[in-house]
Amino acid sequence: MSDPIRLLLADDQALVRGALAALLSLEPDLDVVAEVGRGDEVVDAARRTGPDVALLDVEMPGLDGIAATAALRAALPGCRVLVVTTFGRPGYLRRAMEAGAGGFVVKDTPARQLADAVRRVHAGLRVVDPALAAETLAAGTSPLTERETAVLRAARSGGTVADLAAALHLSEGTVRNHLSAAIGKTGARNRATAVRLAEQNGWLLGE
Repeated sequence: MSDPIRLLLADDQALVRGALAALLSLEPDLDVVAEVGRGDEVVDAARRTGPDVALLDVEMPGLDGIAATAALRAALPGCRVLVVTTFGRPGYLRRAMEAGAGGFVVKDTPARQLADAVRRVHAGLRVVDPALAAETLAAGTSPLTERETAVLRAARSGGTVADLAAALHLSEGTVRNHLSAAIGKTGARNRATAVRLAEQNGWLLGE
């Protein structure tokens, strides 16, 4: 029998991470060798333990899973990445693949299918949730500019236009213009809806 596939798990929710480790460890050909709770711990842990496949969550402290994917692929090209996330958003899938991920599945994937996804990614195949792949093609890339994206990110926490302007070091007029453009591009009726639609499409991930 060949050596088991060595796995690194990265998820900021300890219970989820532990459950994934327990389920995957039941497979005779899979071996969890490292677990971390922050995206900025992924590369160091991988260097220490030499995993074959890293299973990364998207939203983690320190470094999001997509940025961690890019960093890991740059540091250890031989380690493949499978993104396993609660947030099955089209924009996340597109960006994860651009960062070098070999697969993208959601956390409610049945254990047997998840284990099979790990094996396929390890073999160099692409594994993508089919429903999410269809949504990604339909959604396309983000229509927002970098500044519009920043303004919508800031607007997630509420606050007045003056608050957003102060936080972003922009004039209130500039903030209003970017909000108006973002509302128009997302087809929303107001900024709260624009934020919600952009988040659903995975366009607001980042700092």
